[in-house]
Amino acid sequence: MAKTVSGVLASFKYEDCAVDAIKGLKSKGFKDLTVYSAAPNHLIEEALDQPVSWVRAFTLIGALTGCAAGFGMSIWMSLDWPLLVGGKPIAAIPPYVVLGFELTILYGALSTVAGVIILSALKSLKGRPFKPEFSDDTIGVFVPCPPEQRSTIRLFLEGVGSEEVTEHGA
Repeated sequence: MAKTVSGVLASFKYEDCAVDAIKGLKSKGFKDLTVYSAAPNHLIEEALDQPVSWVRAFTLIGALTGCAAGFGMSIWMSLDWPLLVGGKPIAAIPPYVVLGFELTILYGALSTVAGVIILSALKSLKGRPFKPEFSDDTIGVFVPCPPEQRSTIRLFLEGVGSEEVTEHGA
C-alpha cells in the first residue's frame, strides 16, 4: 500500500490565483509543490521555475548513437562483403545517409520514451492526493507539509482565491 503524503490540497478555478499561490508558497520556502492542470500552462511553468528536464539529453544521446550505428553498420557490412561497382569506393558515405537518418530517428524516439519512463519512475507522485476535476477545468496545487503548518498554509491558500482547500495525510 502506498504511503500517503501529508499536506494541503487546494483547487483553483482561475490560473492567476493559482500562479499567485505558487509564487507565494515558493517565497515562503515550499519547493516541492505538485501542480495539476489539464493542459500545459506557461504562466504556471514560469511560477514553478523548475529546471529543464533531462529527457532532451536522453534524446540527444539516443539520436547520436543511432546515427553512429547506422553509418557504422553500413560501412562494416560493405567492408565485410566488398562489392566493387563501377569503380566507386567500397565504403562510400552518400548511400548510407538514409540508413543513418532512419536509425537516428528510431533511436532518438525510443530513448526519449525510455527517458520519460525512467525519470517518471524516479520522481514518483504516489501517495499525493488527486481529484478528477483537475483533468477538466480546475487547477490543483498540493503542498507537502507537516501537520503543524497546515493551518497557516490553509489560510494563505484561501486568501489567494482558492475554491476549496483540504488537508491530507496523518
